[in-house]
Amino acid sequence: MSATAFDNLASQYDRLWTRTTIGHLQREAVWRGIASLFKPGQTVVDLGCGTGEDAVRLIDAGLRVHAIDASPEMVRIARDRGVDAEVLSIESCGQLEGRFDAALSNFGALNCVADLESLREPLGRLIRPGGYLAICLIGRFCVWETAWSLLRARPVKAFRRWRTSAMSSLGFCVFYPSKEKLEAALGPDFALLDWRGIGLSVPPSYVTGLSDGVLQKLDALDRRVAHWPLLRGLSDHRLFVFVRNSQCL
Repeated sequence: MSATAFDNLASQYDRLWTRTTIGHLQREAVWRGIASLFKPGQTVVDLGCGTGEDAVRLIDAGLRVHAIDASPEMVRIARDRGVDAEVLSIESCGQLEGRFDAALSNFGALNCVADLESLREPLGRLIRPGGYLAICLIGRFCVWETAWSLLRARPVKAFRRWRTSAMSSLGFCVFYPSKEKLEAALGPDFALLDWRGIGLSVPPSYVTGLSDGVLQKLDALDRRVAHWPLLRGLSDHRLFVFVRNSQCL
């Protein structure tokens, strides 16, 4: 069960990802793509909030945030940081009440959802017309992962994302939806406005041996090219920004 796996990971998550140079650079890349969507005073639901890193950033910017996560331990850490968080899976988000100006799901939380189409109706009810849905998913074709794993004679890992799903190292199934499948699952309630790569030149977090200086240069390259149509699909993560279609109420 993924909740149990993330409970076990929760105490180490920020050390292994959030506070690393790679984690910081990839998160900042996400925020460059979504910061303009949010305004002080607005309400946001954070789907799969983890330890609350994004929720805290939104709160500090003057927004009201309600966060959910299936992992009780992740929720406990988020609450300790001042986040209004509850234990609830993304698949159960239809149990939430009220309406929000936007929804955010960062760094692969939705890759744990097998049936993305089942989220269309509850998300359509939760997000006001004209509101935004920002989703950062683990990418299907990560050039870094394929090359890194092949150089280490790990063909299974090299090509695992090329399939529609695979077993993660934490022991649960992860799904890799294509852009077309994501659009089909959420449409016509949501229309895709933009998408870009996150971590095209900046590698996945398990890649070691690169100095902070090299990673900063790779980040500078990503700022220039990670949104290019021919390259964005080769990134570690992909950021999709949807708008709630007011004609589908």
